[in-house]
Amino acid sequence: MTRRLLLLLLPVGFIGIALFLYQGLGINPSDRDSALMAREFPAFEASTLRDANRRVDQSLLTGEVTLVNIWGEWCPACKQEMPQLLALADHNIRMVGVNYRDTREKGLEFLSEFGDPFEVNIFDPDGSLGFDLGVYGAPETFWSMPTVLFAITIKATYRLKMSANASCRR
Repeated sequence: MTRRLLLLLLPVGFIGIALFLYQGLGINPSDRDSALMAREFPAFEASTLRDANRRVDQSLLTGEVTLVNIWGEWCPACKQEMPQLLALADHNIRMVGVNYRDTREKGLEFLSEFGDPFEVNIFDPDGSLGFDLGVYGAPETFWSMPTVLFAITIKATYRLKMSANASCRR
């Protein structure tokens, strides 16, 4: 009796696990909702990457539509997306960078090597601003409207260049 029960439970368990795993194949890991979608930008005060004595706060992001990019020297995807960010800067899109969980020296080296499309780089060595933004990791990008924050994903693709060029011509 126990042997027959075991023979019945094994295929049922296998089918259950297979269905569970199959369902997970349809989930795109890059499609995740931001914790702050359509909310106000969190209050903060931090120094800039280039000047430790210069302090900035959330008022830096008021009044203008601004792309806020979370990046780090240690992040391979940040290196890949930098040409697209530089292209957006060439189209006069206002950008503010957040150097996330990095050292000041490594962040400056990164910008020297890959370029600096940002109007200002906020220095966030302990990740506190990133935490307040609901950042999962770098890179992450947000559109900061005068009153609302939207999360977006920038992918290192030609399509992004094309859509950026088309939207800037309008």
